[in-house]
Amino acid sequence: MEVAILVDGGFYRRRAQKCIGEKTAQERAEELIEYCMRHLNQGHQKYYDLYRIFYYDCPPMSKSVYHPLLKKSLDFSKTDLFKWTNDFFEELKKKRKVALRLGNLADKQAYFGIRPYVLKDILNGKRGMESLTEQDFKINVDQKGVDIKIGIDIASLAYKKQVRQIVLISGDSDFVPAAKLARREGIDFILDPLWNPIKPDLYEHIDGLYTCDDIFKPKNFRYSSTRQGCQSSKTKVFVSPYDKSSVPSQVPVQTPVQDKKNN
Repeated sequence: MEVAILVDGGFYRRRAQKCIGEKTAQERAEELIEYCMRHLNQGHQKYYDLYRIFYYDCPPMSKSVYHPLLKKSLDFSKTDLFKWTNDFFEELKKKRKVALRLGNLADKQAYFGIRPYVLKDILNGKRGMESLTEQDFKINVDQKGVDIKIGIDIASLAYKKQVRQIVLISGDSDFVPAAKLARREGIDFILDPLWNPIKPDLYEHIDGLYTCDDIFKPKNFRYSSTRQGCQSSKTKVFVSPYDKSSVPSQVPVQTPVQDKKNN
């Protein structure tokens, strides 16, 4: 059975940096490919064939943006992140069966804003404006074209019957309409949120929830599963791409249920 793996690049890079740490562009690219390939295996046996890895992201911002605290413009084209991101994309282009899908950044509307938790402390009187530092600000810029590219590729893969299964590595709910379409076309749709919490109502729009590596798992979570890397939430655990179970606590018990009809 051929499998297409779709990766929300910005989401993966943030989770990997937080949970695994900093790496060079080459190391991060190799890590990503290795992680995706683990979705093709069960234990030490290969069960699925890779159709292609689709990686979605945006080029790094290259314009200058005014910083209100520093009272000067910062040129993002001269930052380490700009070079690292471009190097990372070049590494992915060299990988076999990897398709790079790049959107755009709405950099004309980019601005530095106070981080939400810092602003909350200021409004609650816990901090004063005079205590602000450069780290209390973050750049705000929106992606354009990434979500639509993911949706179009899911629809194309489903209508053309190019794959039997789609694995989406993402952490938001923008994929729901495309996932419902794919399931109606008979595609087995698996979501990998890298242990990031998802909304409870998303469960009805996917066929399975699976994260391959416990390194992304919250440290205070315990589970019991025969399949290593099984991800669960407080109320539901998916022990494989084909079994769904409900449990009343954070310690899941495998209780397979019948497959649902496609929505």
